[in-house]
Amino acid sequence: MTDLTQIEASQVVDARAMSCPGPLLEAKKAIATVKVGEILEIWSGDENTKNDMPRWCKKVGHEFMGTLPGEGYERLFIKRGK
Repeated sequence: MTDLTQIEASQVVDARAMSCPGPLLEAKKAIATVKVGEILEIWSGDENTKNDMPRWCKKVGHEFMGTLPGEGYERLFIKRGK
């Protein structure tokens, strides 16, 4: 299991002010800016993002690595798969 606290993301997207599906749409845009194998970190205050992001990753071929709690938001980590 990867220690998420040690991950250095290639790109961080701050979607804390957005409600669903905003964080997911931002992730879809931002994943194109990182190379295959690199990490995208999404910051989201929307509870649904924790459920939506793993499903989206599985559907499109990226690896959902997990979440870490932030100050009133979640930090979600995605490894670009293709």
